[in-house]
Amino acid sequence: MWPKSTVTRSVLKVFGIFLLVVGIVFGIFLWRIHVPAPKLESNKTAESYKRVKLGEDHYAVGNCWLKKNKEGIWEMYLEGKPYERGLIYGILAKELMEKQEVHFVNQIKELIPSSLFLQVLKGFVGWFNRDIYKYIPDENLQEIYGVSQSFSQQFNYIGPKYYRILNYHAAHDIGHALADLNMVGCTSFAVNNALTTDSTLLIARNFDFYMGDAFAEDKLIVFMNPDKGYKFASYAWAGLTGVVSGMNEKGITVTLNASKSDIPFAAKEPISILAREILQYAGTIEEATKIAKRSETFVSESLLIGSAADDQAAIIEKSPQKMDVFESGKDYLVCANHYQGNAFIKDSVNIDNINGSDSKSRFDRMNQLLIRSYPMNVDKAAAILRDQKGVNDKFVGYGNSKTLNQLIAHHGILFKPEKKEMWISTPPYQLGEFIYYNLNDVFAKNGIFKPNDAHKIAADPFLASSDYKKFEAFKATKQKITKYVLMDIPFELSKQDEVSFVANNPQSFLTYMLLGDYFQKNKNSKKAIKYYEEALKHDVSSVNEEKSIEHKISEARKFKYSIVSYKSDSK
Repeated sequence: MWPKSTVTRSVLKVFGIFLLVVGIVFGIFLWRIHVPAPKLESNKTAESYKRVKLGEDHYAVGNCWLKKNKEGIWEMYLEGKPYERGLIYGILAKELMEKQEVHFVNQIKELIPSSLFLQVLKGFVGWFNRDIYKYIPDENLQEIYGVSQSFSQQFNYIGPKYYRILNYHAAHDIGHALADLNMVGCTSFAVNNALTTDSTLLIARNFDFYMGDAFAEDKLIVFMNPDKGYKFASYAWAGLTGVVSGMNEKGITVTLNASKSDIPFAAKEPISILAREILQYAGTIEEATKIAKRSETFVSESLLIGSAADDQAAIIEKSPQKMDVFESGKDYLVCANHYQGNAFIKDSVNIDNINGSDSKSRFDRMNQLLIRSYPMNVDKAAAILRDQKGVNDKFVGYGNSKTLNQLIAHHGILFKPEKKEMWISTPPYQLGEFIYYNLNDVFAKNGIFKPNDAHKIAADPFLASSDYKKFEAFKATKQKITKYVLMDIPFELSKQDEVSFVANNPQSFLTYMLLGDYFQKNKNSKKAIKYYEEALKHDVSSVNEEKSIEHKISEARKFKYSIVSYKSDSK
């Protein structure tokens, strides 16, 4: 029955109109973030294929296969048209992809424990990425759609499978564009001619991307034989069809190095998809440049391109607004996380990045080590990637982002484009053995090849040291402190724990900064200030980090003063 009161009727009418407006706005929002399925070239489904188990951790679907090698790295061979090879990818790697998504979602939940904020973030990402499919080539959309058919149902509350995997492909870009405080700190180099032992081009890189230890457990190298373009190999994780490190059969290599980005307003082509395009369709640096020019991306990135045909390397420096190609004009090239080309060299964002971040320190250290290592070979290159000292050989503590080896790398990788040879690191970080592949051998018989142990690069001796064990203990406590400070996960640091934490990494500013964070969280400002000040006596990773610690000291002093004032007033 409709209420008789005029006021009540008016209130209900206004409330009804409000609900109607909210419903319409929400409906428009859902419609705008709806991602349509791509037009498919095949009627096949995941049920059209049967996965056959050939042995322990070894599966096949037709000519395609997936297996874990003796070093614990997953290897996959794929061939065919985009949608169909995507379907097969998903069928072969179903369990691996599910594990990766579990680890990824759990890491996000740890970083953002509030369920309300997670919902807000989900809505933001959905809106931000609402048109992302318009900037991804149709071939890649079909492949991604095929892969998505084997995604887990357990995360449907986040979004449909295809919607989720598209967003995951943009996660790297969104992370460093919107956070910039977690910008991956990759470093890479190329040397050639008289600077290498065999006078051929050699490229090396660290991919310092960290989403937790669990996320890095299962690494995957994919050997792709597409129906169009060039065959290639790509090293990353299950579910990523883009490329972060890879080489094709023509001897084109691509590695990504993030740079400082302005905050974007909408997603465009993920940088890993652009790298994939280059790997699949470029045979020269000029062809790679043409592909990059026509791509619209929403973050700033350096793509180090090696080319057997050109017998050289160059860096494609790309931002949402402009692009440059940097060539050193020498037989060596170094890439960190800032730009070197004329188009960017005077940009205030780039200048601030050079002056305020750790990129320049790693750049300078890389140059120092290169000069000492000529003529270069793969063993020396791996040693450079594993280097844990700062400029002028100063030891700045383990895990300092001023160093080339920050002990967070997802992988290290080496390429010799002319010979189609590549070496990939095995866990942990880039410390384990580097195992060898020759793409000529891999693709000669549909990816059926024999391991070549003779070309392996030995594990870093640091792995067997007591210092490594100390670092692992330090890292375990570091993670507990961080979770306590950021997420209120209970953790009590005993006096003995405190002493051990310092003893396990005494030269690192991180040790003292983290203890400052812990004691400030416990409202012990006096002790927090003591540790913050101690952190500043050590080699802090960057000017920006120094300013952050100084700000923490200022806030701790204010808190300490307010407590003293409160006690005084109470008397």
